[in-house]
Amino acid sequence: MAQIEFGADRIEVDADVVARGLKISPDSLKQGMREGSISSRSEHGEGEDAGKLRLTFFSATRRVRITADTEGNILTCIANDVGGKPLSDMFGALE
Repeated sequence: MAQIEFGADRIEVDADVVARGLKISPDSLKQGMREGSISSRSEHGEGEDAGKLRLTFFSATRRVRITADTEGNILTCIANDVGGKPLSDMFGALE
């Protein structure tokens, strides 16, 4: 069974997967996304990564990166601590 579902202008991810990676409850994940304290980004693969999707979820202290195929099957899921640093500190100033 796929853990990611695609629809018109939307991507739905199993909240348990993301919440576990962020080390919070699914309810806290949903609340954080509503409030904007948890954000996400999606990228579609090109070239040798064509047919893959990368979803990244950010909280104040953790990042979860999921790679999936076009069927919605999770290929990889990596979570890391970001040490509470703002993303601009981690990657340089965004201009």
